[in-house]
Amino acid sequence: MVVKKIIQETDAIKIPKVGEIVEGEIIDQKNAVVYVDLKESGVGIIFGKEFYEAKDRLKELKVGDSAYIKIVGETNEDGYLELSLNQAGEEIAWKNIKERKINNEIIKVEITGANKGGLLGKVSGIPAFLPVSQLSPTNYPKVEGGDNQKILEALQNFVGQEMELKIFDINPKENKLILSEKAKEAEKVKENLKNYKEGDVVEGEITGVVDFGAFISFGKEALEGLIHISELSSKTIKNPSEVVKIGDKVKVKIVDISNNKIFLSLKALE
Repeated sequence: MVVKKIIQETDAIKIPKVGEIVEGEIIDQKNAVVYVDLKESGVGIIFGKEFYEAKDRLKELKVGDSAYIKIVGETNEDGYLELSLNQAGEEIAWKNIKERKINNEIIKVEITGANKGGLLGKVSGIPAFLPVSQLSPTNYPKVEGGDNQKILEALQNFVGQEMELKIFDINPKENKLILSEKAKEAEKVKENLKNYKEGDVVEGEITGVVDFGAFISFGKEALEGLIHISELSSKTIKNPSEVVKIGDKVKVKIVDISNNKIFLSLKALE
């Protein structure tokens, strides 16, 4: 049974400030209130909104378990510090995510959902988004005509899969976490591109046809470049499929290499 405990600031008791994250031990739970022993800092409680927001996590904790919690309120009239389990978990998670970004780590993320803009997942419990534009050339949905429904269907094939990604952008205040598959391969692509220069003629296979052009894979490195619709033919065309289709073997000229992207021309070799 928990006895009310009035916390007095003495030399023996250090009262943590609001906003601090401390470690405590679960000592009791009843009537939608969890009591946490903060050792020399006294006893705190998780209740009200903070209890209901963390109820799933609290179900996994039992008396005697330790957990990190955040001080969200000063000592109340009953002598308890007000605590939050969720806020502490999120703050620790964001700190971990920041460190992984600074260290340029490659992380494994399970894809849990998809929408027309990209893929969804979680990193350390924080919702994350992988935009279509940050997929590797291999996984980019090369849907002819850019049909949104077909793009979504292609993306849904990744749900349940684990992907190796890098953290691209973070903003804890806006709860924004953006991932990238392209960034993981950037250094490798940059190194491989040293073997090519503007003006080189290469031979490859058409891997995708979209409304703005065609993708082609070439070289032993299996690099992927884009032939913009304006570079497919000297004739005016409305659809790239009038000139090429997936599986075609073609020779193209490199017209530009910038920001790890390769731009090619079929028209230049006509």
